[in-house]
Amino acid sequence: MRNTLLSLTLLAVSLPAGALQLQISDAGGQPLAQAMVSLKAERPWRAAGDDNGYPRERSEQRISPEITGFSGADGRLQIDYAEPVSLNLRVRVPGYRDLQQNGVAHDAVLTLRLQAETDPAALAAQQPANAWFAALDFGGDEALRKTALEQCGFCHQQGSFFMRRERSLEEWQQVLERMIAYGARPASKLEQPLLEVFHKGYADLRQNPHKVPRAKPWEDHLSSSRIVEWPLGDAFSQMHDLLLHSNGKVYVGDNLQDRLWEIDPRTGQAVVYKTPVDKGDEIGGLFSGRLKTYPKLETTAGIHSFAESPKDGHIFITPSLQRRLFEFDPASKTFTTHYFDQGLYPHTVRIDAQDRVWFTLALSNQVARFDRASGEFRLYDLPARSTKESIGLALNGVVRRLMNWGLPMHWLPVDERVSGMPMPYGIDIAPDGKVWFARLHADSIGVIDPADDSVQVIDTPFQAPRRMRVDAVGDLWISAFPEGKIVRYRPADGSFTDFPLPSAINDVETPYSLNVDRQRQQVWVNGTSSDTLLRLDIASGEWRTYPLPRKVSFTRDVEIAADGSIYTSNSAFPSWQIEDGQPTLIRLIPGE
Repeated sequence: MRNTLLSLTLLAVSLPAGALQLQISDAGGQPLAQAMVSLKAERPWRAAGDDNGYPRERSEQRISPEITGFSGADGRLQIDYAEPVSLNLRVRVPGYRDLQQNGVAHDAVLTLRLQAETDPAALAAQQPANAWFAALDFGGDEALRKTALEQCGFCHQQGSFFMRRERSLEEWQQVLERMIAYGARPASKLEQPLLEVFHKGYADLRQNPHKVPRAKPWEDHLSSSRIVEWPLGDAFSQMHDLLLHSNGKVYVGDNLQDRLWEIDPRTGQAVVYKTPVDKGDEIGGLFSGRLKTYPKLETTAGIHSFAESPKDGHIFITPSLQRRLFEFDPASKTFTTHYFDQGLYPHTVRIDAQDRVWFTLALSNQVARFDRASGEFRLYDLPARSTKESIGLALNGVVRRLMNWGLPMHWLPVDERVSGMPMPYGIDIAPDGKVWFARLHADSIGVIDPADDSVQVIDTPFQAPRRMRVDAVGDLWISAFPEGKIVRYRPADGSFTDFPLPSAINDVETPYSLNVDRQRQQVWVNGTSSDTLLRLDIASGEWRTYPLPRKVSFTRDVEIAADGSIYTSNSAFPSWQIEDGQPTLIRLIPGE
């Protein structure tokens, strides 16, 4: 993580004469605090689309930023776009109708009045996805509810406007079958109850929108924060993970189109690199049957996670659809492919102080290590939970081939905790060099000691640990995906401590990932179903919540700059579920 200086003046104490000045109030003239104001250039620079909708490889593109700020207690906001261009403006306040103006001068002085929203359906539509999910009636069946959160919100928000629209039971069945084909694993006996909850529940909420609970009001600290976004890709992209590099640039991977985006946030310049394709590679890679119904797809590798070498700055990328590891040199702009023979689905990647590359193999229940000095891979087999699981893991290759030949995945039986797929997921390196990992379906974490290659697995008192990070003192911070909280694990005494997320509504929130600012001892969390980023100060226990400009901001990763600003990307799958169908790279400057 390194500091990057933004060329746009975003947090200046004294703004230039050209700043846009706004006074925002309600219809009666009372100031509206924490009004979200988003600015876009009326005629923005956008990445070209002459290569199947994306820029030609290695051609330099300029992308105009989108800037969002929040009004103070007096309803005032001064914001500098730093370019003398006409702007499109949107003002958003929960409980009020959005106000939009086009062709606004960059140095305008405006008084804006918002009209209160009184339509119950429109008020409910303003709420994030987790509010709608929280209102669904699961009949007190907590296992069914957690399964719905874990499996039906695995890659996209459950409860967003795309998911809650009217569907027949037959249409919901088609949705379920498509979801399972893409990789979700709800217990077989829960499939029909899930369909009935969604079919009846969303119909009831559409007819009775007053049942949808309200998210917490936006907080005072927002008036000192700014958000900058750069549009990347299109509605068929999936900007999965990202890396803030020591060179000041941000690298984002389009998982569905196998394009590596390099963005310089200081200038808005972007370059796209296509990842290597070997002779004989199929669309979908080793899982060619998985995404056959997806309408636009170029992936043969499925680039997933990123890590930077402390030795030479090379970027290591996990191509989840292959038995490979990509190495990208950001100086020479060249790729190197490293091959291994066993294991399935390279997932999250980290690099230790000895420049060894560690990554989870999500579908084969392994952790892999690549030794850059020797060029050799080592695979660590993790313990199976049962004989049944051992057999299931041994049959993974057979199941994959049957899937590629057209076997419907929803025909295969799945038990309550997905025996046969414990799914090693998140991974991180502790200050003492030990390697920690989480197993999503096995409800466990574990540790590998490179000194003796020992492996220890520890059951968690919560369901579905997804991604994790280690803080400056060696404690683990874990996202409890379907439980609306993050959890601290202390190796020193083996204790688990819960930290419920303030964005949760009736305990509904799905934190996909988190990261630890070791310099400040703060934890940043993806509020994946609430369109937020959240920050926990470890010492004080104080939370702060930051709403994001677009509804359906399904974020999966967090990067932290040396100045304390935060990077993430909107990576909903599919991206056309995002409010305007546009994935973005997001930078949050938290302010005071």
